[in-house]
Amino acid sequence: MTQVKLDKFCLVGAVAALLALIFPLAGIDGDTGKQVAFVGDIPGLASAMALCVIAGAAFTWIGVCTILHAGILLAVAVFGAWQAIDALYDYGVAGYASTGFWLFIISLWAFVWRAIDVIANYHSLETVKQQSANIIVPIAFGVWLLFVWEVVVSGFGVPQVLLPPPSMIGVRFVSSTDTMMADFYQTFVKAALSGYVMGCGSAFLVAIAVDRVPFLKRGLLPLGNMVSALPIIGVAPIMVMWFGFDWQSKAAVIVIMTFFPMLVNTVTGLNAAGKLEKDLMATYASGYWSTLFRLRLPAAMPFVFNALKINSTLALIGAIVAEFFGTPIVGMGFRISTEVGRMNIDMVWAEIALAALAGTAFYGAVAYVERKATSWHPSFRVRRH
Repeated sequence: MTQVKLDKFCLVGAVAALLALIFPLAGIDGDTGKQVAFVGDIPGLASAMALCVIAGAAFTWIGVCTILHAGILLAVAVFGAWQAIDALYDYGVAGYASTGFWLFIISLWAFVWRAIDVIANYHSLETVKQQSANIIVPIAFGVWLLFVWEVVVSGFGVPQVLLPPPSMIGVRFVSSTDTMMADFYQTFVKAALSGYVMGCGSAFLVAIAVDRVPFLKRGLLPLGNMVSALPIIGVAPIMVMWFGFDWQSKAAVIVIMTFFPMLVNTVTGLNAAGKLEKDLMATYASGYWSTLFRLRLPAAMPFVFNALKINSTLALIGAIVAEFFGTPIVGMGFRISTEVGRMNIDMVWAEIALAALAGTAFYGAVAYVERKATSWHPSFRVRRH
């Protein structure tokens, strides 16, 4: 007798969607004393729930075994999410969501989780298919998190001053592009990039000097460790007093933040070359500088890029925090601190989103350059089966 293995996630999705058809979608309106919405009042949502019951029951038995099955589950979840958003804003469920609505969200969660899990474990020798799967997973997961944020905030009626929904943040983001571009240019282009280049560049040169002069390693590295432990909130006001309110003081803070990670990683990387390789260079009568450029610096590149990636995020964080302590009337940090005082929390979150996008793009650019420059490194080798 053949034993049937049930797909637990799909079973949870089917059962939750079935129960969602039974329970009320919304509670009692405190002003009118009437129910806000029932399943029968929202045909689209009722259809989505029924579709979830059918899809969940079917995949419970056949299992989610292929990319096609995962795609069908994702399509069902997208349709259900669309109907849930429609119910929130067009049928008065927002602020009054009850048991039936949350059971339906649990059903969608089960489908999305199962589909993403199958796609994440997909492996193919065809580059296009594998890259597509690698892209779909983070996009689907990110969109799902935004959807959960939206329905939780709107469904429970969370005050916008505490946490606005993503849709409200998106509207403010689009409507304030001129202001945000000016803030981006001041904080990222002027302060963060300048401080990043100066901090990483100076630390790289000092690392070579430390490697060349041994006593500097014993004297300079402990000093650098002490400087790296300085709190930003203590250093930033001093830098403002020294260099003024414009981007120069923010760049100085970033130099302090990015100097030590680059210094330590570069010094460690310069000692990463193997003894056999060093002995081979010695047999060729290679001097210090020849060995440095031909052997030791290439071997140190993974460590250098590791520091560059770490500093790519530290630079933007340092620039934003430093702007809290004095800046012209422009900049991400200035905008965040000002709009918090005005209770414009949607603008604050829009600036946070801009900073996240800028930091992610900056990190991705550094990672891309690393992949091109150190493609020989074992971490970038593709294993063929």
